[in-house]
Amino acid sequence: MNNKPLVYLAFLILVLGGGLLIGANNVPGDWYQSLAKPSFNPPNWLFAPVWSVLYVVIAVVGARTWLSLRRSMGMRLWYAQLVLNFAWSPIFFGLQDPTSALIVILCLLVAVGGFIAASWRQDRTAALLFLPYLAWVAFATALNGAIVTLN
Repeated sequence: MNNKPLVYLAFLILVLGGGLLIGANNVPGDWYQSLAKPSFNPPNWLFAPVWSVLYVVIAVVGARTWLSLRRSMGMRLWYAQLVLNFAWSPIFFGLQDPTSALIVILCLLVAVGGFIAASWRQDRTAALLFLPYLAWVAFATALNGAIVTLN
């Protein structure tokens, strides 16, 4: 019996479900609206679709890595990035603490970059799939840093 579809489904439920649940419980509110934001701040409606697509990619990469390199450094870094990713919104929006969130997102940026580096030789496809995620996290890091600076 081939359990690949179940592994992919489990990762999709974990990542997309977890991300949507965290997002629904940490909605930008009046506090966020009152913050000074940089000129490159995208419209609020853009974040949910971008993160939804990225969560699907993160799930696919996690399933690929689980199926072929379960005990690798790449898998450990994949877990680390997920924990950091899921921690950011509750810290930024829930605790209203952009400075602590900046530390978390900097660690996330390192974990995503580390995953790409660790996976490059063993699963180039997984590493390449994480490049848009790395770009978005780098952008989000710059945005978080600008918000800290402006407020």
